[in-house]
Amino acid sequence: MSTIEPGDTAPEAGSRRPAGAVLVLGAIGLLLLGAVAGVLLRLPLDKTDEPAPGPVDVGFNQDMSAHHAQAVDMAGVALIASTDNDVRRLAYDILTTQQNQIGRMQGWLQLWGEPNQDVDGYMGWMTERGGHGHAGTADGHAMSGPVQAMPGMASQEEMTALRQSTGPELDTMFLQLMLRHHQGGVPMLDYAAEYADTTAVRTLAATMSKTQAGESQLMTTMLAARGADPLPLS
Repeated sequence: MSTIEPGDTAPEAGSRRPAGAVLVLGAIGLLLLGAVAGVLLRLPLDKTDEPAPGPVDVGFNQDMSAHHAQAVDMAGVALIASTDNDVRRLAYDILTTQQNQIGRMQGWLQLWGEPNQDVDGYMGWMTERGGHGHAGTADGHAMSGPVQAMPGMASQEEMTALRQSTGPELDTMFLQLMLRHHQGGVPMLDYAAEYADTTAVRTLAATMSKTQAGESQLMTTMLAARGADPLPLS
């Protein structure tokens, strides 16, 4: 698969969309590969000294799969419709990485015999644990039970506006929505990295946190270069 290098000429509108669609379809294959990895690569989950997955492991995989799914959706829009190589490169990185991670998390849930999602809501697994204080949302409020929407998620109206936008407006909107999305996932990532029972889930959450922190810094810089401000965290 070819990559987009700095200085490449932006493709014509008529040829850009098929090429972007091929990239998106190729990335979907990573979802299947991630699922296989989650099921077949059982270590360290099957080590005799590894505890069984607990509520944090299960809840994190369920909720972060849903959180990632919207990021993949947004990245697919930008990858296909943007004419800015820097934006498309970032969108491709996010799409492929998070699609693969969804596959891994869904593979673990299948391995554990757990449902793909918790029908009661989100983030109910983030509660006071072991006397270490309260988990909370990004605004610092402690979790007292499941909520109906995760922090940082784009509304249906925002997603529609993103799909209908073009040119610099699309690029700026994508960066703003994705930056807020990344910021909204931080509490879940940090909580799972500390409190998940399995080494694999703690490691994955910590890796996600580090990767998304770097991407957030990049998006902040890209927005500043475009004279735009980040969105407040919802």
